[in-house]
Amino acid sequence: MLRTALFLLVTLIALPILAIRYDEPLQPAHWRVVQDLFTGMAGVALLCFVVSELSRNYSQVDKLWSLLPIAYSWYVAAQAGFDARTALMAGLVTLWGLRLSYNFWRRGGYHLVPWKGGEDYRWGVLRQNPLFRRRLSWAAFNLGFISLYQNALILLFTLPVVVAWQGQSQPLNALDALAAALMLGFIALETVADQQQWNFQEEKKRRHAAGEPLEGDYARGFFSAGLWGLARHPNYAAEQAVWLSFYLFGVAATGHWLNWSLAGAVLLLLLFLGSSDFSEKISAGKYPDYADYQKRVPRFVPGLR
Repeated sequence: MLRTALFLLVTLIALPILAIRYDEPLQPAHWRVVQDLFTGMAGVALLCFVVSELSRNYSQVDKLWSLLPIAYSWYVAAQAGFDARTALMAGLVTLWGLRLSYNFWRRGGYHLVPWKGGEDYRWGVLRQNPLFRRRLSWAAFNLGFISLYQNALILLFTLPVVVAWQGQSQPLNALDALAAALMLGFIALETVADQQQWNFQEEKKRRHAAGEPLEGDYARGFFSAGLWGLARHPNYAAEQAVWLSFYLFGVAATGHWLNWSLAGAVLLLLLFLGSSDFSEKISAGKYPDYADYQKRVPRFVPGLR
């Protein structure tokens, strides 16, 4: 996980710089908005760091993951004069964010006291690593990766809306329709995957509480049916696909299949690869049958090992 985090931090700096340098230059109005967004992001990252250090709850960024893209995309849409493409993009991001926020809320992620709520179990596991048992080393990781990197990534994968603004003169076209249809489809897929996992976990809790015998997946401890029988992380796969689809709006606006905003989607793919590696290492150590599940079922894409 540490090597993954360091690699991601390096690519976070290198990819956007290379992409912007060799792509079509931003106009002054676009630069001003991008600078505003990064300034706001830095402030949010610092706030997440301070709150997490004071509360000892290191999922502060998780609470904002589904909300910040809504704010960022609507801010850009407003600067673009709420033209059809940026307004459509902001509307789709809002739909994505509200759904994800609901799923996070029902799992206990939010609390009436903003800095409380559930913490991602993986941070607790990672804190047991000898490298992070020292308070200073964990604080540095919290600042550099949990707070700063993740907040920067959230902004980066939202930035195709700026590219769409760059191509504002191009009317909505078939590629926009395809991008919107793909986003809606992948949001629906992620919703089904999350609901299947939720139903399984709730039923497992109920059976434990009732003292009922466990069999099948309930005995194994993890869900391997439905979409989870086609891919080990169908929700992660759909989440990545949502933002790759979002990138297509910038392509539709500019005609450039490769543009500087691709950096965010690429970094998101790398993050989910490293995150799923860490999650699966924990699951394999917890559930004896998980190794067999890994052999039988692909990670993200059905049929692709």
